[in-house]
Amino acid sequence: MDRLLSDCVRVLILLCVAAQVLGQHCDRPCSCPGPAPQCPPGVPLVLDGCRCCQVCARQRGEPCTQKFPCDIQRGLQCDYSLSLPGEAGECVSQQDLGCEVNGITYQEGQAFQPSCDTYCYCVGGGVTCKSACPLTARLPTPDCPNPQFIRLPGKCCREWVCENLENTVIQDAITATRPRSFWPALTRNQILPKQAPTAAPCVERSTQWSACSQSCGAGVSTRVSNQNPACKLQMETRLCKVRPCNMVQPVQRNPVWGQQGQCKASFTSPGPIRLIHQGCYSTQAYKLRYCGQCTDSRCCTPHQTSTAEVTFRCPSGRLIQRPVMMIHSCACHNNCPYAPFMNPALWGFRP
Repeated sequence: MDRLLSDCVRVLILLCVAAQVLGQHCDRPCSCPGPAPQCPPGVPLVLDGCRCCQVCARQRGEPCTQKFPCDIQRGLQCDYSLSLPGEAGECVSQQDLGCEVNGITYQEGQAFQPSCDTYCYCVGGGVTCKSACPLTARLPTPDCPNPQFIRLPGKCCREWVCENLENTVIQDAITATRPRSFWPALTRNQILPKQAPTAAPCVERSTQWSACSQSCGAGVSTRVSNQNPACKLQMETRLCKVRPCNMVQPVQRNPVWGQQGQCKASFTSPGPIRLIHQGCYSTQAYKLRYCGQCTDSRCCTPHQTSTAEVTFRCPSGRLIQRPVMMIHSCACHNNCPYAPFMNPALWGFRP
């Protein structure tokens, strides 16, 4: 890592030098104005930036350019940090080129990391920073509802995640990282039992699954969990289908005032059916339970669910596994997770 950082610093310094070279035109072949100049005592003759003619090395505080370099024998360097593009710099000591960031002084050419997602370099008396995270973030898939580019708890770089319309997944992820949510409350004078010095187990930290992204048809449900080999919080996604869209019935457009609508909480498929995902069919058939609908503004959503690993066979013969939500019971209520224009069961109803 140190070697990589030093190489990056060298590249940045070369780029800075090259930028200044663009403003200094070198004659080819060499065309010097005359004999070598007479320098003051103690000032050496050096080749100019074009490696063509001899010039007197610029001393501390004197203007410098690529064509009139500083006296490197005295540790001087041309500082362009206060100069506009194309203007001359000033010869300063390398010690004077240090950078100060948040009260910390860095030497010329030193690399440092002020935060986990940023690399910075002290170059030419100024600070140049770049992102330490991948520039090509993995974009969300088309079936990702309301993608958000955020930094998840326990991670440094931001990434795309799918959240439901009420932001409950992200809020639950932040809540799940608070230590007090990991441990039960202790009564007064209660002492924790001593444990043997074994490897710390992975204490489960998982949020509730979000509402399915679609009120009918194929959708996705998400949660944040650390139930993985690395025991780190990660976004998990499962396939879900609350109800088939072809079974959605239109609601009455003019409900009678004060009359309670009728709800059918759930219903099952006529028989075992094979699931379809991106053109791939499940290797097994399942008898599925779906949520019904109401004839008023209430909605029916899954109440008790589980997650099953379903194997799909694609037309090419390739087998893939995907987690799928299995509905066990549904509940009808007014706290609908979908906006009215997103819920087919509410199309045509105006309260």
